[in-house]
Amino acid sequence: MLKEEVKEKTLSPQQVRAILNADNKEIVELCKRASILPKKNTKGQTYFSYDEVRNLRKLQAKKQAVNAIAISTAANAAVSQKPDSAIRNILSSLKEMETKLSDRIAKVIDEKLEGMDEVVVELIRCKTDNETLRQKIIDLNKEIYQLKNDVNSFKHVGLGMYRKKERSIWD
Repeated sequence: MLKEEVKEKTLSPQQVRAILNADNKEIVELCKRASILPKKNTKGQTYFSYDEVRNLRKLQAKKQAVNAIAISTAANAAVSQKPDSAIRNILSSLKEMETKLSDRIAKVIDEKLEGMDEVVVELIRCKTDNETLRQKIIDLNKEIYQLKNDVNSFKHVGLGMYRKKERSIWD
């Protein structure tokens, strides 16, 4: 029972970013490497399953281990080549700035789109109400037509009295 609950647990993109401590670009790269396609719920929101996030975390750990080895190799080479270390520092600074900017932009976009779910739900509700009212108008028009036919079936006899004419099915 507990395993089923863990498998069915879903995580939003914000939670995945927090768990993996990664930006959207890195998450997309990890998803491509793991062949994971994020799912969308009925409201159109993207979500990940707990198992998918666990797989992404494993891939990220492998990638960081490879990067650590590459960085240590680069550090050894930097000791022997002083000009390259300045370039590497600049590149790492640029990479860090890019990460910070993408995190800020992702946060702003998430905040702006946060209220859109309620707007969509309200729009759907209004559309449903509109269709219901349109059907009521059609029904009332039919009832008015029938009532007019009933009123027209009465013939004035005088002294404020009316007599109902018998209508044949051919009238």
